[in-house]
Amino acid sequence: MAQARYKQLVDAFAADIRAGRLLPGTRLPTHRRLAEEHGLALVTATRVYAELGAMGLVSGETGRGTFVRESTLARELGIDQHVVASGMVDLNFNYPSLPGQAELLREGLRQLAASGDLEALLRYQPHGGRPHERAAMARHLASRGLSVGADQVMIVNGAQQGLAITAMALLQPGDVVAADALSYPGFKVLAQAHRLELAPIPAAGSGPDLDALERLCRRRRVRAVYVMPTLHNPLGWVMGASRRRQLVAIARRHGLLIIEDAAYAFLARDPPAPVAALAAEMTVYVSGLSKSVATGLRVGFVAAPAEYVPRLERAIRATTWNTPGVMTALACGWLDDGTVARLESEKRRDAEARQVIAAEVFAGLRCVRHPSSYFVWLPMAEEQRADKLAAALMRDGISVSTAEAFATIAQAPHAIRLALGSVALDALREVLQKVRRAIDAQAW
Repeated sequence: MAQARYKQLVDAFAADIRAGRLLPGTRLPTHRRLAEEHGLALVTATRVYAELGAMGLVSGETGRGTFVRESTLARELGIDQHVVASGMVDLNFNYPSLPGQAELLREGLRQLAASGDLEALLRYQPHGGRPHERAAMARHLASRGLSVGADQVMIVNGAQQGLAITAMALLQPGDVVAADALSYPGFKVLAQAHRLELAPIPAAGSGPDLDALERLCRRRRVRAVYVMPTLHNPLGWVMGASRRRQLVAIARRHGLLIIEDAAYAFLARDPPAPVAALAAEMTVYVSGLSKSVATGLRVGFVAAPAEYVPRLERAIRATTWNTPGVMTALACGWLDDGTVARLESEKRRDAEARQVIAAEVFAGLRCVRHPSSYFVWLPMAEEQRADKLAAALMRDGISVSTAEAFATIAQAPHAIRLALGSVALDALREVLQKVRRAIDAQAW
């Protein structure tokens, strides 16, 4: 009979939520009160809310209670929702582009077509790229403060594949990987696919709480740490040189593999040396040209200790064999002739202009951002709910990311991330003003 009452209660709550009789943001009775009202054991009442949570209908928040979720939204807004409906303004996913890049592609393809090496691009390539292409990538990394041999650089299909082959080649199912409490959603997806356990590290100013990382390593057998020290996504921090050295010291003390994600690092002006430059023997450095050049280019690079290279190359072979020869040749040509450096500089200025607009529009609100990044993190006030705000913005034709997409902790904070790089610069202020009005309207 108790089982029947439990199921009936779950069904009743679900029906009321889906029918709109319980509105998003409604606070439900406490577990104890629910148990008393329906003659249930406390553990059974807890199970009712757990099942509703698994259905995506409610969320439990420590110290606040259990609330009805905005059920018109996907459970996670972020990397998996980057294809938006026609007419929807996308503040969810960054694909920054500058005027004239299409013509740049046309000219690059013309030059490639006129080259004497075109036929070679029709054949299989070495798994990590041809030697002269790996050398071009190594020279590019040297300009970022990372000096590695060409034979330590592998060319991949974007930074996401770089992270994927790192997980495939160097980690095992069940391995514990330390990662920021708010981290890149793509790495969360990889961890789930490879059955890795993500152990969250809280933030502490401009970087992860390294004392918490030290305590975690003493308590658990941590295999690796995933970090974004230069232009963290979504919080925009740039770790200082001393904190990078402290991170390296912890990794050496506990034998950690460091996975350094530098996808947005090109946007930071004069950052400290990459972590890989401080701990070359234990760091895999991953980045690409998707943000600095174009998301459709899908050319990335992985720099790793020589002992890891054969395993990483085998992972490339097992997944895509090699990057497409045409795209790789085009990218390396742009690296060598200075096109990539020019685009990076122009996009840095573009991001700075967008951040000025964001700072003006969101004046007076708590706003976490870097002055040259392509995103803004907006924590909600105590009485506000991110899912309700995201739903209101979606009805107004604007797609944003909530914190759930980024959270490696069980309870995501109420916050939204705005990607600034996918809206025309002359339209950005008006779009952000709509977001500001929606935030102000949510205040109780």
